[in-house]
Amino acid sequence: MSAIQTTLGVGIGWRPDITGFVRELPGLRFTEVIAEVVRPAHPPRDLLALRERGAAVVPHGVKLSLGGAEPVAPERVAHLAACAEALGSPLVSEHVAFVRAGGLEAGHLLPVPRTRAALDALTANIRRTCAELPVPLAVEPIAALFDWPDAEYDEGAFLTELVERTGVLLLLDVANVYANARNRGQDPAALFDRLPLERVAYCHVAGGTERDGRYHDTHAAPVPGEVLDLVAELCARRRPPGVLLERDGRYPPAAELRAELDAIADAAGMERVT
Repeated sequence: MSAIQTTLGVGIGWRPDITGFVRELPGLRFTEVIAEVVRPAHPPRDLLALRERGAAVVPHGVKLSLGGAEPVAPERVAHLAACAEALGSPLVSEHVAFVRAGGLEAGHLLPVPRTRAALDALTANIRRTCAELPVPLAVEPIAALFDWPDAEYDEGAFLTELVERTGVLLLLDVANVYANARNRGQDPAALFDRLPLERVAYCHVAGGTERDGRYHDTHAAPVPGEVLDLVAELCARRRPPGVLLERDGRYPPAAELRAELDAIADAAGMERVT
């Protein structure tokens, strides 16, 4: 059984700098918006127009701190829920990460230790969050430049147990899989065989940059061929309901963005949106 019943297809993240481009894509059925930039009482008109046109709009949170030792902040969960209601969303998404501790905000997504204690805290926060949401939640494992010591799980086992405990969906970022494997000297496709792919709600793809011997997932460069190849490998195992391009800066001309979306669609075996 599929993780969600909605077929999303190929999408692109909605950003104010490219709202005109996103609005004019003729076959777009799927977009994503950073939840923290949305005012639920007054959502951006272009997002509402896309929704009226039949496109699914998914709020993507970045500040819940699901992986933190502290309980999730009720007002942040309420905001995510209100975004879903205002945009008629089929689901919402957040990260397997923490962003605050001891009352301090990091300003970045930080990796969760792969320990039993961390899994317990993550499980509790996801259950609290899901209890207040009107739609399903998908969680995204992040790109991490370091791993905490004394891990008690590998990544596949950690995420699989999280899904089994909570029933949560996965947002599988193929670019993150590539970045982590490249920086760890591992085979990126090997993770696909360790995950419950039937629980994948949709996928992200993005570009990155090599710097100081590490690959950084910047969202500000074209999607590399290696990531497109990984999309094809994933879809050969199990095609997800949707694949979404993230771009956050250094936006290329519209023709280049269209070509990138076409390449993603071709790799995933999905219909082009351009």
